[in-house]
Amino acid sequence: MNLQISKWLLLAIISSSVFLSVMDIFIVNVAIPHIKTGIHGTDSDIQLVIALYLLGYAAFLVTGGRAGDYFGKKKVFVVAMLLFVVTSAVCGFAQTPWELNVARFFQGVGAAWMIPQGITYIQELFPGGPERVRALGIYGSVAGSASVIGQFLGGILPETHGLLEGWRLIFLINLPIGLLVVPMALLLLPADRRGQRTGFDHSGVMLLTGALVCLIYPLIRGRELNWPLWCVAMLVAGGILLVLFIGDQKRKRSKGRLPLLDVRLFGFRGFNIGMAVVLFYFMVQDSYFLINVMVLETGLGFSSAETGMLFVFQGVGYVIASLVSLRLVPLFGKKVLQAGVAIMVVTLALHIVVLNGPEVDRQLLYPILFAYGTGCGSVLPSLLAVALKNIPIELAGAASGTFSTFQQTAIALGIGVIGGIFFSCLGPLPDAATYISAYHIATVTNMALLALVGFFLWLLPGDEPLKSSAGAACPIQSSN
Repeated sequence: MNLQISKWLLLAIISSSVFLSVMDIFIVNVAIPHIKTGIHGTDSDIQLVIALYLLGYAAFLVTGGRAGDYFGKKKVFVVAMLLFVVTSAVCGFAQTPWELNVARFFQGVGAAWMIPQGITYIQELFPGGPERVRALGIYGSVAGSASVIGQFLGGILPETHGLLEGWRLIFLINLPIGLLVVPMALLLLPADRRGQRTGFDHSGVMLLTGALVCLIYPLIRGRELNWPLWCVAMLVAGGILLVLFIGDQKRKRSKGRLPLLDVRLFGFRGFNIGMAVVLFYFMVQDSYFLINVMVLETGLGFSSAETGMLFVFQGVGYVIASLVSLRLVPLFGKKVLQAGVAIMVVTLALHIVVLNGPEVDRQLLYPILFAYGTGCGSVLPSLLAVALKNIPIELAGAASGTFSTFQQTAIALGIGVIGGIFFSCLGPLPDAATYISAYHIATVTNMALLALVGFFLWLLPGDEPLKSSAGAACPIQSSN
């Protein structure tokens, strides 16, 4: 009995990492106008608040998994949680956009090192059978709940008045949770021996991180600065570093060394098409929140609390649809995802119809966002299974890590590209009509990206029902 209690208690400790990591994506989404005002930031500053967290996560996710094998899961989990807590405090007390964004990047790094340890612990604590299925289900439910809670708190906390500005609480709320978990993890998580020292791919991490930063940062900052030469140079350097990274990974693979990325994956046509699906879907994912929050709160004067509640409705739609879709996908395969994409496109069109002037029927927004959430819930939970369904079992782990890295990078890219389109259309002194016009243009772009998702889903080989992909669990997904 005690063994059983200890297992589920350990699962709660482990699940705190995915809770904090996911919540910190969604809690920021709703509060970005307050953050912008609080740090006296620009439009690109608030884009970076979202994007740099995701870049830190994407660049260090695979390395985080290797670190647990190299140094020990317990040690890495505790150190990563401490890094997350410290950087959360820095975010909460930041005085300038530069301080906030640097801290956000390292907050993402902390998340990238926490999450893989939890996945590995679950595999060890629950070796198989119904217990593992239940444990993974709880872990996934925690991630989904974190997205809804984050949206709710992101709306409520900025409206709080006290000793500190309300927006700072969206970061400082991580401190009590993290400071409670760290000693519990030190005392209760089982110690483990370091695995065989296979070595880190230090050069791979540096090349990938440099490439991602050089590509995403100027996309976000360049528009505001009228594309100075250094922005163009960074984009070119990003492309060069990406080519060097791929060549570096191929050489290491040919010499029998363990690369950061297994380039054999890109020899599978289905995997390449699946990554195109991931790219275009996740470009829409968080850019949707960015442009909707800006048009609702800054353009139309909604309170952050009301915006947060709207997104809670969307989250509820996501949860309901995800539970249904997980039962339908094994029967109907990718058709379920195609239907979900169609729902998302139709409901985005309804967004444009309703958000078409300064006088908005606010009650209509609730069912529309709920319906949009059902579309997301029909796509996202099974996207990993679709993207990786033809990958050999020996490459499943590497493919899952690549999926997660690609996912976070695509979200950051969407913030840069779609956010850039939106803010470019606003101009220097926008009024409500300008916000609505910019929102329409950015939303039509998102609809086009979703059309590409549907096209690449159609291109995926075969339409047979999908089997479970529990063996290649995605460490973290933005859940609605």
